[in-house]
Amino acid sequence: MTKILVVDDEKVILEVLEAYFEKESWEISFATNGIEALKKVKDESPNLIVLDLMLPDISGEEVCRLVRKESDIPIIMLTAKSAEDDLINGIVIGADDYVTKPFSPREVVVRVKALLRRTQKMENVNQISFNNHKLMIDHVKKEVKLKDDILALTPNEYKLLMTMASYPGRVYSRADLLEKIQEDGIYFEGYERSIDTHIKNLRKKIETDSRHPEFILTVFGMGYKFGGEKDESNT
Repeated sequence: MTKILVVDDEKVILEVLEAYFEKESWEISFATNGIEALKKVKDESPNLIVLDLMLPDISGEEVCRLVRKESDIPIIMLTAKSAEDDLINGIVIGADDYVTKPFSPREVVVRVKALLRRTQKMENVNQISFNNHKLMIDHVKKEVKLKDDILALTPNEYKLLMTMASYPGRVYSRADLLEKIQEDGIYFEGYERSIDTHIKNLRKKIETDSRHPEFILTVFGMGYKFGGEKDESNT
C-alpha cells in the first residue's frame, strides 16, 4: 500500500487531506512538527511526503533539506508563501512540487498521483532512454550509451547523471549534487564549485554540443537539472 506522510500543524488540513487520501486507499501518517516528521520518515519510510513550510519547531525548508541528505522520497510542499523567490527556494532545496494555500484537496490528490506515477515508474525500470533513444542508461550494468556508443564515465560522472536523470526537471543545487558524490558526507562549502568541473566534463561526453546542452541544463542562480525527455517505450 502507498504510504503518505502529511506534515502540518493545522488540524483542519490534516482532517481534509485524510478524508481525500483515504478515498484513494492510501495509508496516511501525520506529523505536526518537524522533529516528529523526521522521525516518521526514518521509522516508516513513506512513499511520498506532503510538507507544510510553516511548522512550530523547525521550518519545512529545513525538514526538506535534512530528508534530502538521506533520501529521494518525493516531496510536495504546502506553502502560504506566493513570492517567486520563496517557491524557487523550495524547489532548490529538494521539493519536487508545491501547492499554494489555500488549496483544493482535489488538486493535492492530482499532484500526489502524478508524482507517484512518475517516481514509481522510474524505480521499476532497469533501462531508461531519452530523446528518441539517443541517450540510454542501464541501471544494472552501470552503463551509459550515446547513439549506441558506450561512454567512459567516471564514477562521479555516473552518479551525477543518474541522480539528475532519475528525476528529470528537478533542480539540484551544487550542494545537493556534492552530497551525492561525497561518500563520507564531509565537505567544505568551497568544494561546491568542483561540481561545475564534473558537469563540464560530463557534458563533453554526453552532449552533441556542450555549449548548447540538451541533457544537463544550467538553471542560473540555482544549479542544474536534467532536461532530457524520457521515451514512452521505457517500461
